[in-house]
Amino acid sequence: MQLSFGSPRRRMAAVCVAAAVLLSGCVTNAEGGNPDGWEPVTPDAVPEIVAMVPPEVAAKGTLTAGTNPPFAPFEFKDSQGALIGLEMDLGRALASVMGLEFQPSEMDFAMIMPAVQAGSIDAGMSGFTDSEERRESFDFVNFLYAGIQWASQPGSGVDPENPCGLIVAVQRTTVSETDDVRPKNDECIARGEEPLTVLSFDTSDNAALAALVGRADALSADSPATAWAAQRSDGELELVGEMFDAAPYGFAVQKDSGLAEAMAAAMQHLIDTGEYQRILDQWNVESGLLDEAMINEQPYREATQ
Repeated sequence: MQLSFGSPRRRMAAVCVAAAVLLSGCVTNAEGGNPDGWEPVTPDAVPEIVAMVPPEVAAKGTLTAGTNPPFAPFEFKDSQGALIGLEMDLGRALASVMGLEFQPSEMDFAMIMPAVQAGSIDAGMSGFTDSEERRESFDFVNFLYAGIQWASQPGSGVDPENPCGLIVAVQRTTVSETDDVRPKNDECIARGEEPLTVLSFDTSDNAALAALVGRADALSADSPATAWAAQRSDGELELVGEMFDAAPYGFAVQKDSGLAEAMAAAMQHLIDTGEYQRILDQWNVESGLLDEAMINEQPYREATQ
């Protein structure tokens, strides 16, 4: 179907609106933003895992979590403003196994870790990479391995290994910016080649939109976020190159609080029963899945011995 939108400026505005609709299933999807065929996963409580929950958490009956949408498919809002996404589904399932109600709340990203440390929330669930530096202050219940993945318009010829002269969109302060495109730009300059231009955005959605409408040659983002954008782009974006720099994602909790052990036991239950696989399948996440629960990238059963 061909449409006429008048002036070039109006045509670009129309393209941006259409692209936003494609990428923002949270406002157009008839299922309220969840993928087709999505169903809630709320397993029964497991008594021996319920008994592992720290008394102060058990007493209030909730597992509280801070999150910072939009970061699809991990967390974003549906058309009614409810928090949804892969991490929200995993958090709810873990809470159910632990005999708790799941209570997520939207927060500024920079405030989540301090809130966990202060005890005002139980966990940070917002695409946190489990790093050695962060482990000094927090325990991480791992749930997925993810790396950096590029995407571009079909037929663009973009090669992440040869990025000099490209315009690449990223979410500001993510590893895609700090560890991928900016170091690559430095290498281009050092070799006397054309610099790489970095377009930094506040959200991964806006970075993907820039690549979708041609403002950027490519998108660099965490692999599940890139895959999600490509899946929702109606064929206007495709993955290019291989995923690289894989690292574990984790739910951040107070260090040595005992909550990590309870959550990891619940995660192991989800893995053993197939519910973990089911949740990730519903969000079309096919790589980086765990075979066993881990705390700080160590197998849960070894960490608790």
